[in-house]
Amino acid sequence: MTALREAPTRMPPDPVRGVRRHLRRRTVLTCAGLLVVLAVAFVAALVVGDYPLAVGDVLASLTGRGTRASDFIVYDLRLPRVLSGLLVGFALGMAGAVFQTMLRNPLASPDIIGITAGASAAAVTALLLLGLSGVAVAASAFGGALVTAMAIYLLAWRQGVAGTRLVLVGIGVGAVLLSVIDFLMTRAQVNDAQVALVWLTGSLNGADAGALRPLAVLVVVVVPLTLWAGRTLSGLQLGDDTARALGVGVERSRLLLMLFAVALAAVATSVAGPVGFVAFVSGPISRRLTGAAGAGLVPAGLVGAAVVTLADFAGQHLLPIQLPVGVLTAAVGAPYLIYLLLRTNAASARKG
Repeated sequence: MTALREAPTRMPPDPVRGVRRHLRRRTVLTCAGLLVVLAVAFVAALVVGDYPLAVGDVLASLTGRGTRASDFIVYDLRLPRVLSGLLVGFALGMAGAVFQTMLRNPLASPDIIGITAGASAAAVTALLLLGLSGVAVAASAFGGALVTAMAIYLLAWRQGVAGTRLVLVGIGVGAVLLSVIDFLMTRAQVNDAQVALVWLTGSLNGADAGALRPLAVLVVVVVPLTLWAGRTLSGLQLGDDTARALGVGVERSRLLLMLFAVALAAVATSVAGPVGFVAFVSGPISRRLTGAAGAGLVPAGLVGAAVVTLADFAGQHLLPIQLPVGVLTAAVGAPYLIYLLLRTNAASARKG
């Protein structure tokens, strides 16, 4: 008698794996769409201007076959500006996503908690008091951001660092630094104050090949380190106790992440000044696009690059007057900050 073979039982599909696959696919598509937007903005920034160039002329210059005039326009005027905008935006977007995810607070971004204010204060001090210029001012801004971040971290330390406490300490430190900037500006000569104005609003007007090289090198070095350290963000999102139970070294991971995020914000600010609200809005926008609740560092960086590049293009070519990129990003970010505060107050009222 032939034994009857039992039909193999089919396991039901794993819903968790399906959700992960969907989110991964959506993240890839979002990044691809953002890259297309960046490519279009890149070409538009090279083509449009007081002296318009055809796409063929730009390609000829980029491949070494351009005329002397087109090479000057592309390599000396437009290419350093657009590449600086891309790198500055990417660095700020990734830095903001790290801070917001690590501290589990949407207000915890470098431009809100005083880190970019520290860079601005150091740069204005170097300009107006020490009479420095060029690379020395950028180096001062970089150092000012690092020192400010260290001071905020130490002042917020109470057997560890809580997100809300660090945000409040950072806002207070930023207010003090802004008052220092105001004091220095009131005592400066008109011409010196005009030069220092970039460190109050954020602008790509001074972008050139000399500033682009160190920016590119630092971004290329720090971004992979941030992605490596960012592997612990998923554990830190669950809270300190849960993260420790999962084997995450909470304070060590938080210190590394803060160091790399501050370095990204510092190098971006040292080149373009405090381009406001880019770090603040990039993370929430990227999470809305990808549908993921995690850090999403690469999508946040791409969103930041798109925000800075498009805002700079609009400020240069689409408005009746030319405006610095920081003015337009603030016009976008400030209403979002007000909305976030109103939503937080409404949520607190419902809980009360």
